[in-house]
Amino acid sequence: MTEPLAITWPPAPIRTERLVLRQSEAQDRAAFIELFASPEVGTYVGGPRPRAELERAVPEVPGRRPGFFVIDADGAMIGMITLDRRAAGRLGHVRPEGGEAELGYMFLPEAWGHGYAAEACTAALDWFAGAHPGEPVVLCTQTANDRALRLATKLGFIEVEKFQEYGAEQWFGVWPGSRRPALPEEIG
Repeated sequence: MTEPLAITWPPAPIRTERLVLRQSEAQDRAAFIELFASPEVGTYVGGPRPRAELERAVPEVPGRRPGFFVIDADGAMIGMITLDRRAAGRLGHVRPEGGEAELGYMFLPEAWGHGYAAEACTAALDWFAGAHPGEPVVLCTQTANDRALRLATKLGFIEVEKFQEYGAEQWFGVWPGSRRPALPEEIG
C-alpha cells in the first residue's frame, strides 16, 4: 500500500463542466463494491474481487483518506481517483529517493467512453499542481491497456521506461507538473 500525500484534506469539492471530485460518503459504498467486483474494471489491476468479500470488507464510508477523490456525475459515484506516494521499493521512479505522487483511477464500465476520465484526471492534476507546484506526478499502467495509454498521453504524461511487474509489461510515465500541454478546449 502506498502512503497518502501530506496535504490538508479534504479540499473543497472540485467542479468541472460535468463532474464533481469530492470526498467519499456512505452513499458511495455500493458503487465501490460494484467497481472492485467488476470483471471489466479488474482486467488490468489483478482481476475482480469477490462481491461477498467486498460486502464484508468495504467500510461504511470507503476511501476516506488524503489523496482520494470520488468522481460524481449527476449526484452518483462513477469512479475514483487517487494521488498517493509511489512506494520506494517498487520499480519506476523519477527521483532517486522515490515517493513521487502517483495518479491512479478507476471508473465503472458504464462511465467509459464519455471523456469522464480525461476530465476528472485533468481536474485532479490541476488541483495537485496548485497544491504542490512543480512536483512531478507519475502513472503506471500495463502496456496492454490501450485506453489507459491513450489517456496518459492526452493528459501530458511522458514515457520514462517500461518494465515487468505483476507478471506483465508496465508503462511508466511522468507528468511534469504545471508544465503540462494545454488541452484543445483550453486554447482559444
